[in-house]
Formats: sequence, C-alpha cells, structure tokens
Amino acid sequence: MNSTQTTALIIIILYMVLTVCIGLFASYKQKKNAGRKSNEDFLMAGKSLGPFVLAGTLFAANTGGASTTGVATNVLNQGLSSAWYVIAAGIGFVLVSFIAPYFRRSSSSTVPEIISKRYGKASHIFTAFTSIAALFMATGAQIIATASIINVLTGLDFKTAAIITTVIVILYTMIGGFASVAAANMMHVLFITIGMAVAMLAIVNNSAVGGFGQLFAKAGAMTNSAGQNMDLLSMTKVGFPTIIGYIAMYFMTFPTGQEIVQTFCSAKDGKTAKVGSVLAGVISALFALVPAIIGLVAYVCIDGFGADGPQKNALATATITFAPAIIAGLVLSGIVAATMSSASGNMIGTATMFTNDIFRPYINKGVKDDKKEVWISRIAMVIVGGVGLVIAITASNVISVMMGAFALRSAGPFAAFICGLFYKNVTKRAGFISIVVGTIVAAVWIYALGTPWGLNAMVPGGIVAFIVIFLVSAIDRKLGVPAAPPIEFSEE
Repeated sequence: MNSTQTTALIIIILYMVLTVCIGLFASYKQKKNAGRKSNEDFLMAGKSLGPFVLAGTLFAANTGGASTTGVATNVLNQGLSSAWYVIAAGIGFVLVSFIAPYFRRSSSSTVPEIISKRYGKASHIFTAFTSIAALFMATGAQIIATASIINVLTGLDFKTAAIITTVIVILYTMIGGFASVAAANMMHVLFITIGMAVAMLAIVNNSAVGGFGQLFAKAGAMTNSAGQNMDLLSMTKVGFPTIIGYIAMYFMTFPTGQEIVQTFCSAKDGKTAKVGSVLAGVISALFALVPAIIGLVAYVCIDGFGADGPQKNALATATITFAPAIIAGLVLSGIVAATMSSASGNMIGTATMFTNDIFRPYINKGVKDDKKEVWISRIAMVIVGGVGLVIAITASNVISVMMGAFALRSAGPFAAFICGLFYKNVTKRAGFISIVVGTIVAAVWIYALGTPWGLNAMVPGGIVAFIVIFLVSAIDRKLGVPAAPPIEFSEE
C-alpha cells in the first residue's frame, strides 16, 4: 500500500471504532433510562426518534452501496443520468411523507404485520418471506460496495474483503440494535453528505483533473471504440422509462420496505414521521450528483479505466488517485458509513420481521418473550449476514441486485398496502391474490423478459396487482363476501 492508501485505511478503521463506541453508548443510555431492555427497545429504539434523527436514519438507511459506488459505476454507460437513481429516492421520500404518519399510528413494527391486520394469515406469511428474501439481497449489495473499497485500499482479494465486511457489520448491529444504528446514523449523514461533497471538490480541482471546466470538456469529447460520442454529461441518457421506473420503484418500495417502514414506526409521532420523510427527500436530491461526478472523474481522467466495462471500484479508485490522503480517508469513510448503516438496517429489518411475523405468532404460539426474542433477533442477523455474503460473492452490480430486491418485495404488497389503508371494500382474498400475482409478474419481468425498455419491474407488477385487487374485490362483494376488517389507527 502507498501512503495515501495507508492513511485512508487508518481513518476508516478509526471511523469504524468510533461508530461502535457511539452504538455502545446509545444502547447503554437507552437501557439505563428504560430499565430492562425489551425486544421493541432493541429493534425499534423505543419509538422515540425526533424529525432530524429520523431524517438522518432514513437517508442513511437508503443511501448505501447502490447510491454511492453503484451510481459511480454506472456513469460509464449512463453518464451523469446515473444520478437519477438517488434523485428519484428524494422524490420518493417526499411522496411517501403523505402516508408516513399511518405507519406510526398503525401500532405495528413490520410491513407484514400491517398487511396481516387487513388480509389475514396467508398474506402475512407470504409478505414476510418475500420481504426477508429481498433484505438478504439488499444486504449482499451493501457488502459488495464495502468490500470493493477494502479491495482498493489493501489489495486483499474481493472475497476476503467481503468476509471481513460481513463480520464487522454483524458485530456492530448485534451490539446495540436500532438505538445504536440511529445514533451512529447522524454521524454517518455528515460524513456521507459533507465529507463526500468536500472530497468531490478536492478531486475535481486536482491538477490532473483541472477543475469542472476541463473535466466536462474532456467528458463531452469522449468517444467509444466505434467513434461515437459517449454522452457522459447527459442527464437523460438512462432513458425516461428508467427514470419513471426509479421514481415508481421508490414510491412503492418505501411503504413496503422493512428498513424504511421500521424507521417510520420508530418516530415519536405521525407528524415527526412526515417531516422526517420530507427532510430525507431533500437531502437525497441534493446529494445525488456527488457520487456521479466522482465516477465521471474515474472514467475520464484515468487512462484505460473502463476499457473492460463499468468498474465497481470507480468511486474508490478516483478518490485514492486524485484526493489528498486525509480527504480520501474521509470520503471512503463516508461510503463505508453508508453501506454499514444500510446493511445494519437490513439486518435489523430482517430480525424484526422474523421475530414479529414468524417466530412469535407461529413458533412461540403468540407468546411474547422479550429475552428470548432478543436472542432470536441476533441469530437472525447472523443468518442474513451470511446469506448476504454469499450473494455478494456471486453477484457484481450493486444497483441490479438492489432493483431486483426492491421489485420482488414491493410489486405485490404495494397495492394491498394502499388499498388496505384507503379502500373500504377490499376483501381478504383479493389482497392475497394481488400480492402473489404482482410478485410473480415482477419476477417474470426481471428474470424471464430481462427488464424490457429498462422499465423497473415494480411498474408492471404494481399495475397488475392493482387491477387484480379491484377486480377480485368487486367479484367477492357481488358474491356477498364481506370486506376485510379495517385497520385501526391510534389517535395522536
């Protein structure tokens, strides 16, 4: 390792140590204030998050490997329009803010639990298993991103780096649960936003890059092997169907994604959930171009970089090559922060669903046992980390993995969730059939048809699910089948 790599690695190690210390302190403080620590305290931070902590946790939970290294990687094929992956997340947070209070007022902890209140056991079990499977995939995506940084810094092969990453994230998450993750996320947000923005400016103003003017001039003149302009500065190269698909993906996956729903449910009240969601959307939209520009530097200013296609270490390589050692350490710490917080959120989300939606109702016969459930939650975290490691070793593109995970967990349940809130005549059977059919359509769209036109699978899956739920509900009501019991919301 050269001096820059060594300095950056030391900073990252110190950052990880600080993260664990913050987690331990937050967990200890909450336990001291609340007495004996229940499983809800461990997984939901006692439902006490204020708007700024909530916004930071939402942003950090969503801004992981796909939103940083994934965006930088895809600049070669999509130009600066790769930033739409994160801009769409900001739009999604703002749209979801209108229904965010319902999560907190539902007195629930998981997406399947909310679904079960309207549609019953079958929908509950199916949604729980698809959501858990999706979080396995999402955890794998975060491991890919973090391991690519360790690979660049140390020269360790990717597999070894992935194993180290997995062990660290599991230990960090198991130590303190959601309270530690939420507390550390405030630090993560500062490193992700301010740290990466400062690093981007330092990278672009390096004499070898020459400032924004020279960078954009070089990028605008770049051609491929066939002599065609690569349109690296385009904000529409990714295509309007993909942009629309991104926005639809986030609008549908935030209300049905456990790591996001769990954060909303941890708000101290419904108003906090709404304000926090809007703040998270603004932060996401402002941040979007930062990783895209760093990725642009890698492909434009490093000779031969990208000759073999998109490189998953584009962001890390540009940072190590063009940023001062300390700033390089800060920006890579920011990426590690993003991926660690997202992976931790995925692990906690999986643990929450397994304990609340599988272990307690079906294995422990409905008996709530906090001591036992905390340990079951920790075991679930280890399992999701192990499965995520396998996915990380066998997959490569972070955004592809994440989009597949989002589609499989949200295409079906989204229609059922929205109708469960606002459609009084929906029936239990209609909800279950729509969840299953929407999920199948999304799977076929991705794995059999290869995502035609670049349109996210949640769009066709969600449309079909809505058609099915209204059609089957209408048929059931004509046959005299009663509507599903409404969800009871608490007053605030």
